[in-house]
Amino acid sequence: MGLQAWIDLLLFFILFALFIYIFVTVTITKLHKVYLTFHFAMMIWPYSQFVIKTIDNPGYQLLYVKLAFVDSAVITAGWLYFTILITGQIQFLRRKIWAWLLLPTLVALLGILVNPHGLFVLPVNGGYVERIYGPIFWFYICILVLYPIASLYMIYLALASGRTPRKKQQIMLMLKGLVAVTALLLLDIFLNVVLSDYLPVIPGMTSLGILISAIFFVISINRDKVLDIVTIAHQDIIDTMAYGILVLDDNECVVEINQSLRPYLNLHIGDRFNIAALFPQGALSPNDFLHTYREHPLKDCEIEVYYPKYRRYLHVHAAAIMVGGTMIGRIITFQDISEMRRLLDETSHQNIVLQERNESLIEVQKELYQTNRKLKKIAITDSLTGCYNRHYLTQKLEDELMKPSIFQRPFAIILLDIDYFKSVNDNYGHLAGDEVICHTVEVIKGTLREADVLARYGGEEFIIYLPDTDESLAQLLAEEIKANVESNAVIIEHVVHPISVTISMGLLTIQNYPEELHQDPKTLLNELFKAVDKALYQAKHEGRNRIVSLVQ
Repeated sequence: MGLQAWIDLLLFFILFALFIYIFVTVTITKLHKVYLTFHFAMMIWPYSQFVIKTIDNPGYQLLYVKLAFVDSAVITAGWLYFTILITGQIQFLRRKIWAWLLLPTLVALLGILVNPHGLFVLPVNGGYVERIYGPIFWFYICILVLYPIASLYMIYLALASGRTPRKKQQIMLMLKGLVAVTALLLLDIFLNVVLSDYLPVIPGMTSLGILISAIFFVISINRDKVLDIVTIAHQDIIDTMAYGILVLDDNECVVEINQSLRPYLNLHIGDRFNIAALFPQGALSPNDFLHTYREHPLKDCEIEVYYPKYRRYLHVHAAAIMVGGTMIGRIITFQDISEMRRLLDETSHQNIVLQERNESLIEVQKELYQTNRKLKKIAITDSLTGCYNRHYLTQKLEDELMKPSIFQRPFAIILLDIDYFKSVNDNYGHLAGDEVICHTVEVIKGTLREADVLARYGGEEFIIYLPDTDESLAQLLAEEIKANVESNAVIIEHVVHPISVTISMGLLTIQNYPEELHQDPKTLLNELFKAVDKALYQAKHEGRNRIVSLVQ
């Protein structure tokens, strides 16, 4: 048995001793059980390296080579898991994130276990004490490197977020362990794999990195109690509270003092506390508070104190800590109410100011209401004709088509276009064309019923929605609109003769549409627009100044 095997065996026994040390010195919680499993995985690597070097059977040697590399995946994943816990980046424990992390690792491990055509490892001289690594090995190493990179990212986020000094000390321990194991692993690969043809084998480098990282874990577990969640949460909550907290034992000695209180009280754990020293000279009537505190210790007492040195008002509250009916100490809280006092003073002044501004605000509200009404009208109307715009009608029809009752009664849509409107613009100018459009709209509005909706579809095209209208009534209204427009003569200044126009119309009446289509109103509305547009196109194609009617 060579020296190389003894080095790995020694490192294994040291890791085993640390395992026993943790087991007997801490109260085992669920997280401790998880860590002990992780620590046991760290022991498997040096043990596997020892066994590979001490047995002669190539089959068993290959088995332990595979076991070592499967174990390395457990170690790196465990490192990342505990990094997340210690840094507090719990959001990265979601299943989807871990699935993306573990999937390539599992694929690589499958290749390691199968070792197809020796793509993971090949023996040298008939055995695996010395071996040649293939592409699966290098693929696996690249994946493993991602885990420490992810751990470093968690550590960076934690340090950048401004943690307490105690928490930063724990994270720095984690960082040192991570750097040690990663550096020695990469050095092992570089010296013992990449440069294996030029340098003698240096044993135990990865095992040493694992041992160093385990030592940092043991320090954190025993000294900093990183896995004692209740203790950690208790200390973090106390240190991050805005309230000052002072805990005393039954001899008025300091048991706990949080970070918020230290700037104001020069006290340390174990110091004797004097309640009278809390009050500066001239403090308002502390006698009642002191009497209750001293003579009636089981009774809560509170007082508001002003500290001129800090220009602060503090609300001080003292309460007994009781266990089984016996007082074992006191907890005194200090709440900074300076801002509240300032706000109270300002509130009275602000009430006067607000009262004076109340009437002006009411006027502003009225103006805003009127402005909003105008803006809403502008948003849904066509600026030239004053009728609704296409967006408004589309939205209204979508809302109508969402109602199941729409399919229980007929309705109609008319799409109309002013015939040869381009010639009006060419012969009389665009201003005249605009007047023709506006007069035509007025004629159409005068023909429609109150419930009908007229909207400008685009250019000289207009669309009309006729609710509760069957085919015969829709045809009658369309004929009336067409006749009224044709008989209307538009008189325009500086134009000798009145201008008369005609319109072409596509009429679509919906008598019986499948009710299930109301679940998708946009699609249905597009179909209706296409149908009525097709009818309008046919009316133009057949010579204009006519109505083409469709029924669905």
